[in-house]
Amino acid sequence: MAGNLAKLALEDGTIYTGRSFGASCEMTGEVVFNTSMAGYQEILTDPSYRGQIVCMTYPMMGNYGITPEDDESPRPQVSGFIVRSLTEVPSNFRSQQSLHDYLVQHNIPGIQGFDTRALVRRLRVRGAMMGILSSTDLDDTSLVRRARSLPGMSGQDLVKEVVPDAKLDWHGGCDHPLTQQMLAQLPPNKHVLALDFGMKWNIPRCLTQAGCQVTVIPGTMPAEEILAMKPDGIFLSNGPGDPAAVDYAIQTIRKLIGTTPMFGICLGHQLLGLATGAKTFKLKFGHRGANQPVLDHRTGKVEITTQNHGFAVDANSLPASMEATHTNLNDGTLEGMRHRELPIFSVQYHPEASSGPHDSTYLFEEFRKSMG
Repeated sequence: MAGNLAKLALEDGTIYTGRSFGASCEMTGEVVFNTSMAGYQEILTDPSYRGQIVCMTYPMMGNYGITPEDDESPRPQVSGFIVRSLTEVPSNFRSQQSLHDYLVQHNIPGIQGFDTRALVRRLRVRGAMMGILSSTDLDDTSLVRRARSLPGMSGQDLVKEVVPDAKLDWHGGCDHPLTQQMLAQLPPNKHVLALDFGMKWNIPRCLTQAGCQVTVIPGTMPAEEILAMKPDGIFLSNGPGDPAAVDYAIQTIRKLIGTTPMFGICLGHQLLGLATGAKTFKLKFGHRGANQPVLDHRTGKVEITTQNHGFAVDANSLPASMEATHTNLNDGTLEGMRHRELPIFSVQYHPEASSGPHDSTYLFEEFRKSMG
């Protein structure tokens, strides 16, 4: 697939020229990179990537095609996709569609055929930047001018773009033989309300596997309605954008603290931090990949984790009621915390994503046990 000419323009004036794949169109977003060698379908469909153009550091993508069972949400969520080289003919008995056709179907542009190492080095040195990926407007001056006018990720509430419209009773745990190795199947005898701020589907699968009856509810639901459902536990999901901009969720979580056991992941971790009085900040280029080492302070063990976040909780701002439980060994940022007295805890990384591959699944079991 030769592809037409395509360009990626960054707000600092840099232009990358390559060949298009996927949809022939133009999209804008924050340009970020992911260091995973595989898992591109899960990355594409992760709602936490809403509003972002993702560059993969591993050079070849599309090798194993697209399999609907591997989706983490109803459709791809990224604004655009950047790879060094696209595999035109996938080789995988499970594959039902090529990566190119999948992106065409969902009107998402891609670009390949340039040195993605140079792009990643620029993002590491200068930080994540806003950009435009286009196969329609190819004028450098126009692209750079418009890239510079884009609003940054700070201050953006993107949760409202991915939050579900109504509650849903979730059915189904880890059905595949490989994923069943992650968690022992327990009878679902604890009712958990999962506040969906842009939740990956493997999270309710893991909660179900660990012995929870899961009801997925919109992250915009007020605390009074949540408490009226009398849950045994509350889960706070991942999601996109700046956590400080999701003020309604922060207020809701603040009202829920102390009413029931609570467990948060990623954005849920950040929102919990803000609700308890901590502060969040934007990372220079974020953590996105399946190889982030995290130290568990309680056991001294190191977990290899999957992560996708551009914001973090400031460990120095934790109130006296909260304590740090996990730390990122690459940059020392906070990766986990818990309440000193209440059954409330959270992690910044994704224990459902199997990067270790099973290093972090104990967190779902801890949540189940916290409900008695």
